[in-house]
Amino acid sequence: MTKAGTTVVRADPPAPAVRLPRRRGIELALIVVAVLLSVYGYCAVGLARHGTVPPGAAGYGAGLGVLALVAHLAVRYRAPYADPLLLPIGVLLNGLGLVLIYRLDLETPGDRAAPTQLVWSTVGVALFIVTVLFLRDYRVLDRYSYVCVAAALALLVLPIAFPAVNGARIWVRIAGFSIQPGEFAKVLLAVFFAAYLAANRHTLACAGRRIWWLQLPTGRVLGPVVAIWLLSVVVLVLERDLGTSLLFFGLFVVLLYVATGRTGWIAVGLLLASLGAVAVGWLEPHVHSRVQDWLHPFATIEAGQGPNQLSQSLFAFAAGGTMGTGLGLGHSILIGFAAKSDFILATAGEELGLAGLSAIFLLYALLVERGYRAGLSLRDPFGRLLAIGLASIVALQVFVIAGGVTGLIPLTGMAMPFLAQGGSSVVTNWAIVALLIRVSDSARSQYDGEVAA
Repeated sequence: MTKAGTTVVRADPPAPAVRLPRRRGIELALIVVAVLLSVYGYCAVGLARHGTVPPGAAGYGAGLGVLALVAHLAVRYRAPYADPLLLPIGVLLNGLGLVLIYRLDLETPGDRAAPTQLVWSTVGVALFIVTVLFLRDYRVLDRYSYVCVAAALALLVLPIAFPAVNGARIWVRIAGFSIQPGEFAKVLLAVFFAAYLAANRHTLACAGRRIWWLQLPTGRVLGPVVAIWLLSVVVLVLERDLGTSLLFFGLFVVLLYVATGRTGWIAVGLLLASLGAVAVGWLEPHVHSRVQDWLHPFATIEAGQGPNQLSQSLFAFAAGGTMGTGLGLGHSILIGFAAKSDFILATAGEELGLAGLSAIFLLYALLVERGYRAGLSLRDPFGRLLAIGLASIVALQVFVIAGGVTGLIPLTGMAMPFLAQGGSSVVTNWAIVALLIRVSDSARSQYDGEVAA
């Protein structure tokens, strides 16, 4: 418009702010599905074994539903932008684990583990809620990285003072109460590794000597890798725990690669892990026996001594076929004392079949993928490494345990996340999900602020 020779230009109105959807309704719907599937599995076991719905089905469903609902409300209140898949996956895996343990309890009336596992699951969800409500910023953990590593080392050394159980020193038993300190140590070590590598990532990326095709890091920065390698070997020798040793070393190598982007770290890590595993496998009798069982799983049958645990596990997977025998209709209890812990995946493979086992692995894969996605969405190096480290703990555990019970690698004594009997394990896994919830909320809320601006 022109007035008295002056041109006035009207400014366009500001564009409305675009807000990202919070997707808490999707999370609630998926939680309802997870609880219903768990209750269905509980009822299916009772119908298959006794022809009636178990009398505690309503209480089980109500208890699991209340725990999941309170956890959802905590996420809705404190982490509204968190990934909507993390909590439902945790609820479904935990619920399925309770169903499988209850099913195996029917074969051992004098040793019921499901009620105790439900109590530990409640403790785990409570820790999840506390973490989500009071840990407003995950970056606070960066300040306590050295406290975390000191506590982790103390927890790792503690079981050495207690008697070995089934050949391994990984439990602390006092007055009938037992915990597995290594389960808590892995989260503390993930925090320390993330903080250390975030602070030294540029130094670690410096190139050193080249040997043939391999570009090695400098000797000054190679020291932490050697120290972690020696620590993993010491843990393996003193506690006879192959799984924990592989987990700690694998976690550190994965985070080294993410922090530096150099494949040389992967090569160095595989070389050191192989050397340590071969040496201890030959020199340590307990580990050597597990390697021999892996190499010759049917040796006891050929010797007329009957099937061992690994061969019985392989028979269970074979009996399950594609669709499984049905919940409550398998015979995996023949595996023996570790059917509810180390070999619980064999029960899932026999009674749910390859289809059900694939669904379980896809749930784990989705949990890991969402953790990686949350980490890669952050610009903060510590948060990125922390999320990837926590997700890698789940991935490494699933690989080590599934590989052991299927004969892919030597058997270890670790617990399948959420599924296996073990209070320390289920509490720790809920802590991992809580931290991933907090990181994913920060990642999406950060992006939402940029879009709104």
